[in-house]
Amino acid sequence: MTRLITDAAELAALCERLRAEPFVTVDTEFMRERTYYPELCVVQVAGEKEVAVVDALAEGMDLAPLGDLLADPAVIKVFHAARQDVEIFLLRFGAVPAPIFDTQIAAMVAGFGDQASYDSLVRSLAGQSIDKAHRFSDWSARPLSEAQIAYAAADVIHLRVVYRKLREKLLAEGRLDWVAQEMDALLDPKGYVTEPEEAWERLRPKSNNRRFLAVLRAAASWREAEAQRIDIPRGRLVKDESLAEVAASAPETPDQLARIRGVSEGFARGKSGAGLLAAIAAAKRLPEGELPAPLEGRRGAGASPALVSLLKVLLAAASEAHNVAPRLLADSEDLERLASESEPDLRCLSGWRREVFGEDALALKSGKLALGVAGRRVRLIRTA
Repeated sequence: MTRLITDAAELAALCERLRAEPFVTVDTEFMRERTYYPELCVVQVAGEKEVAVVDALAEGMDLAPLGDLLADPAVIKVFHAARQDVEIFLLRFGAVPAPIFDTQIAAMVAGFGDQASYDSLVRSLAGQSIDKAHRFSDWSARPLSEAQIAYAAADVIHLRVVYRKLREKLLAEGRLDWVAQEMDALLDPKGYVTEPEEAWERLRPKSNNRRFLAVLRAAASWREAEAQRIDIPRGRLVKDESLAEVAASAPETPDQLARIRGVSEGFARGKSGAGLLAAIAAAKRLPEGELPAPLEGRRGAGASPALVSLLKVLLAAASEAHNVAPRLLADSEDLERLASESEPDLRCLSGWRREVFGEDALALKSGKLALGVAGRRVRLIRTA
């Protein structure tokens, strides 16, 4: 039976009971459309015998006991696609929940494909279907309906079965250690923080004009810091496409800024516009030696497209041979760097990934491995 918890004392008693469990399943419902940081509205938790939906917005609600449960090293916290949930708890409690088990990552290790959806795992492992009717509910509105509560609870109820089945499969295949290595990356608090001075890199500019990149870096840094300060989505200040145009035109006056598509007159002539113009002016004064290098240029000479294609074939063959999602082994950027650098610092060249794919990738680059075909499968041919 699902319980709706709106009282701090009741939450404390629940968390005390759940700390006797070997694992708990956890999910959240939040709103982020109007804010930079997610607004936590509901937390769902389940142990072996009880399920609760916690109203995080209830008057007088103190979530501290939940923070203690999430930090308890004796209780595994099970999530699906944990990153956003973990970010919320890091912001609320100042620490990442630990230990954790992400069923999406575990499913990729277990051969369920790239980014296996929760719906598909529930169907294949629990034999149930998910009601999606309330996926886009306004979780900040009160009171919560019975249907919303049931929808929220279902996530953590089915997650118990998914976790058990995945763990059994991974244990039988000797891959639990692989998943443990992936969880280490989720436990790093730095992975959930966007530093303003690094915000420009997520825009992936293709330009080699270092002055343009300096202005883009300054504009993106200003936008990120300002969005964090006033807690609104970065796109509400300036959209990505407008930010690129700002960097290209490098306006010096409010009139010039207002002429850029997507920038309103009010923004350009207000306090925000003045802050952005000041950041642009500072970037234009930077000496040549302080301008950022092009992102592509940091990796040396461009990769051979033919070699990248061969590595893609090898990646697909490794994924097929080991029944693990290719994206978990390496992504397109990893392959580009593998092709252009001698032995870059990449995740596919360490841990279990090196054994499954990395060593063969290096051998292919050095001519010690060739690719052939045997029947309907790619064959790896060791050369002298």
